[in-house]
Amino acid sequence: MVKEINVYRRYALAGATLSCAISIGFLMQSSEPSYAGHQLVTPLASPVGGMVAVSLPSAASASTQIDGLPALPREVRFDESLSHKTVALIVSRDMPVSDLPEEVETPNLACDVTLSVEPLPAALVSLQLMAPCLSGERVVVHHGDLKFTDQIGPDGLMSVDVPALSEQASFIVILSNGDGATAKADVPSLRFYDRVVVQWQGDTGLGLHAREYGADYESDGHVWRESQRDVMAVADGSRGFLIRLGDDGLPEPLMAEVYTFPSSSAKRAGDIRLTVEADVTSGNCGHSVSAESIEVREGGKAENHSLSLEVPECDAVGELLVLKNLLQDLKIAGK
Repeated sequence: MVKEINVYRRYALAGATLSCAISIGFLMQSSEPSYAGHQLVTPLASPVGGMVAVSLPSAASASTQIDGLPALPREVRFDESLSHKTVALIVSRDMPVSDLPEEVETPNLACDVTLSVEPLPAALVSLQLMAPCLSGERVVVHHGDLKFTDQIGPDGLMSVDVPALSEQASFIVILSNGDGATAKADVPSLRFYDRVVVQWQGDTGLGLHAREYGADYESDGHVWRESQRDVMAVADGSRGFLIRLGDDGLPEPLMAEVYTFPSSSAKRAGDIRLTVEADVTSGNCGHSVSAESIEVREGGKAENHSLSLEVPECDAVGELLVLKNLLQDLKIAGK
């Protein structure tokens, strides 16, 4: 009886030992790789009298175990897998700030520009150009074949009175940025006046002179840039006036002088002598200067003529050249 019990104990011990060995082996397979190369082989007694080799974890790992077998980790399955496609990373290299072009401030070209016109007495037209963002800019005014340069004031306003050369007068103002503005005015009173224009470019020394009813130079009847008179001179029908257009202080100035006489209301018959004269200056001496004349009689069609003059050498500076027969004298019938 005792012998049978010992046999049963041997089989029970062998079974328990075998179960323990299998559990430890499974645990070693599922643990971290740090156990590899650090296993201890512990001989256990075999129930049949032999020895069973069992691999145990290293002492460092075994010291962290608690009583009983540790719970096996639950298998986790990932349904998604990493892409097998090649991923290319492109890294852009920013340019150094010092290599960037400097920002250049550009003028404001989107400027609201308006041109208004208003007829005035003596067949004049008042031009008013509003260009708030172009103050100080050079502009060119065109009216038919008449053209001259002017400047926008610091307040963005340019105002000038222009003698009309046609009863349906059109005006164009060209700005420095190439833009322009236009306006029209009806000037039916032009038919009551005779009008003569001389225009040129640059420092020519030219000027228009009118001597009314045989007046001498520098007398009351001599009308020129030093004695222009104003529009009120035509009120009694016996005198004319001169307007000088353009700003000779601007680059490449376009200048014009316009003489007006009230021929239809003149009470006195006679002639108005018209001449183009040139001062010999250090700016024009030894050069050829050109000009153009425009003549309008009693509101009729404008007649144009080109003028050319060879200015004497610079030893003649201070002299005065009188160009005769370039303009037709005015014949005033009177009443």
